[in-house]
Amino acid sequence: MTRSFPRLALLALLASSGAAHAQSAAEADRDAPRRVRVALGPQLIPNYPGSDKVSLSPLVDVVVARGSDPFEYEAADESFGIPVLRTARFAVGPAFNLQTSRRRSETGPGIDEVGTTVELGGFANIWFARPVRLHAELRQGVNGHGGLIGEVGLDYVARDRDRWLFAIGPRIALSDGRYQDAYFGVSAREALATGLPVYDPGSGVHAIGANATATYQFTPRWGVYGFAKYDRLVGDAGDSPIVRSLGSRNQLSGGLALSYTFGRGIR
Repeated sequence: MTRSFPRLALLALLASSGAAHAQSAAEADRDAPRRVRVALGPQLIPNYPGSDKVSLSPLVDVVVARGSDPFEYEAADESFGIPVLRTARFAVGPAFNLQTSRRRSETGPGIDEVGTTVELGGFANIWFARPVRLHAELRQGVNGHGGLIGEVGLDYVARDRDRWLFAIGPRIALSDGRYQDAYFGVSAREALATGLPVYDPGSGVHAIGANATATYQFTPRWGVYGFAKYDRLVGDAGDSPIVRSLGSRNQLSGGLALSYTFGRGIR
């Protein structure tokens, strides 16, 4: 059935009005005032994967929001990532991480060192329901350990916009044989020098654990940001003679930072 011209004209008018509204909304979103929250403080992290000691390092977090939108949630244990494709429930983009080195002064003579490693890869976020988010990363070491590592985390996020936020959830870390050999393997030469048995780990899950992240605003500008994380080395990593004799299967980390929010419209 053909439509009469007046109905077609009305539909065209409504469509053009909707398109103009959508365009003006997009322009308004782009022009909305930008807010930036910067958090800086100390954190304690394991000296290297499998270490029984922790070291002090900076905890830095930077997030950006526009207009009245709350800051997007990011877990403290995530790598640095830039979303290049984003919807209301999905985001994907490149990821970058820096894995600290392992020195002979930390393990004793006879154990090979592992240099500081630049890890490059990608991440994906999926919100199944607004309180529950899945985060996954896959990164390749371009130097240092030279291995492939993947991390998967599921978070339950409770919040009152930007006034406070608390998130908690499980974590799983996987890696290939090259990564596990670098940190958990014992070569024949290392065995001869240390008395440890020769050990050749494979690939698979090497850690399971949990992470909690929290923020709280004292004022619109000043707040605190913190996290606590526990990992348990499992599988071939947990059975490593290096971990059993010189380190620990229990990996603890945590940090606390002071945050400051700046931008137009903040008082």
